[in-house]
Amino acid sequence: MPSSTDLIHHPYRAPGGFDSVVPGIHKASTVIFENTQALRSREWKDKSGYTYGLHGTPSTFILEERLATLEGGLQTLLAPSGLSAIALVDMALLRQGDEVLIPDNAYGPGKDFARGELAQWGISHRFYDPMDAQSLASMIGERTRLVWLEAAGSVTLEFPDLIGLMQVIRQHPGVVAALDNTWGAGLAFHPFAFGPAAAPLGVDVSVHALTKYPSGGGDVLMGSVVTRDADLHHRLKMTHMRLGLGVGGNDVEGLLRGLPSLPLRYAAHDASTREIAAWLTTRPEVSQVLHPALPDSPGHAHWAAVCQAAGGLVSMVFDGQRYSAAQVDVLVDALQLFRIGYSWGGPMSLVVPYELQGMRRFGAMASRSGTLVRLAIGLERTADLIADLERAFTALGA
Repeated sequence: MPSSTDLIHHPYRAPGGFDSVVPGIHKASTVIFENTQALRSREWKDKSGYTYGLHGTPSTFILEERLATLEGGLQTLLAPSGLSAIALVDMALLRQGDEVLIPDNAYGPGKDFARGELAQWGISHRFYDPMDAQSLASMIGERTRLVWLEAAGSVTLEFPDLIGLMQVIRQHPGVVAALDNTWGAGLAFHPFAFGPAAAPLGVDVSVHALTKYPSGGGDVLMGSVVTRDADLHHRLKMTHMRLGLGVGGNDVEGLLRGLPSLPLRYAAHDASTREIAAWLTTRPEVSQVLHPALPDSPGHAHWAAVCQAAGGLVSMVFDGQRYSAAQVDVLVDALQLFRIGYSWGGPMSLVVPYELQGMRRFGAMASRSGTLVRLAIGLERTADLIADLERAFTALGA
């Protein structure tokens, strides 16, 4: 009878040379060394070898390289979520006494991390108007070490003056520019080279919630941090190692499967969303439609200056004087194809209502009241989604 030893130390090794469309998935915490010399000499920081699962497997190395190519970077780090990728950048680059500047319309949990953990560690933060480069210029000081950018803005989808903001940041050597590039997905614009062809600008760090478009299935949580500077990457990587950040092999498999179809899916989201956004502008119930490709949407000129695409998000604003939050909830609950849920970038269309009061400090939205409804357009037939919205507007009118 075979023993457990026979099963654990079985001598068979599969022949090499196997290849397939999807790379093989390696799952490991422990990595086996052939001898003590290999144990002592193998290096993980430059990806020349494997030492422990947290420091990389063939699968994570492949995914990191493909993500670097997607965003035009040279190095990538993987994190368990988009929010953990944001937190990693903050923790790696900021120290007690430093300051970070954050756009007013940035991702809410990232702002909360600054209000909570960073403040507790003696790191200050301020929020600036991303539509006004002078707002940022007036804030950058001797203690500023990191400036966050986000394009388009979270929920309200204003597209910032990326060119103007980066021109301000580059006047301050030593200040790192980090972009939440989840909306653009590496496809709407080049995070490391945008603006005038004669003098392109680019951020230092591009953070991406891979949970969204790259996964494409609504079933994976992961984030990435992409850079082009080796020293900056090393700073981030060492903090990444000390925090013990890692991702699971099954999630890596999901990303590697989803990436090849990303450009096709992103284009489909984009085309459908533009059609729906245009249709929403004809609805008398909606006081404003927010979508960067619409000429009347905040920051449209900034979007047109750097972007080729506009993704799959559109928001509609309901005047609080005409419709109460409860009435708008009736519309949301009446939707059948749009399901109520956070996130976006998957095959299913999603909807979430937000109260505008107090959401923004700057711009027209700062004085608005009422309800904003964000739609994440999935891959259903566009005509079916419009029909679903039309039924919901009927319920709102009733």
